[in-house]
Amino acid sequence: MTRPPSTGIRTFARRSIPRRPTNAALREHLAQHEVGKLIEVVKCNRHGRRDALMVFLTYRHGLRAAEVVDLRWEQVDFKAATLHVRRVKNGMPASHPLTGREMRELRQHQSESPPSPFIFVSERGSPLSAPGFSRMVERAGVVADLGIKVHAHMLRHSTGFKLANDGHDTRSIQSYMGHRSIQNTMRYASLVPGRFKDFWRRPIDQ
Repeated sequence: MTRPPSTGIRTFARRSIPRRPTNAALREHLAQHEVGKLIEVVKCNRHGRRDALMVFLTYRHGLRAAEVVDLRWEQVDFKAATLHVRRVKNGMPASHPLTGREMRELRQHQSESPPSPFIFVSERGSPLSAPGFSRMVERAGVVADLGIKVHAHMLRHSTGFKLANDGHDTRSIQSYMGHRSIQNTMRYASLVPGRFKDFWRRPIDQ
């Protein structure tokens, strides 16, 4: 049996190169203490009080970047301590209660800000942009050194995870987050630690 003539070119079997795991392969939310670290970092910005309030409200109300920069004073009811949340992406609007801390910080921020219908504005009074807010959060994540690449939408996921971890029912979380489909809310319940804790309470041989 004769062998085919050699071409002089060596061939190698292709080896699959393991891909670097992304945030999606790890986690897409932050714990509450990690959000606290982000807030402490942005307090050192030139407009630290404003930036810290933006991050705090984004986390407390599960806002997207486009929603937090579009917040307007007309959405804040100081008498009723309520924030009327408007959602993008055809999300469901809702009225959220404001804590005492939020009320105090919003009042102080209002007294220090240029006149504008928007809550968060630049020195010239123009509304901030969603990409600008996202870049600010990403920079804060690097400085906070949380061991994970941080992006602005993680704050919204962190809200859902916190509410699910606190034991709130899925329907209520759906309304709070403004999800049209409950399937988008179910992801947070699947992340709750200890949800399978009592599955094997009895010995396996019983």
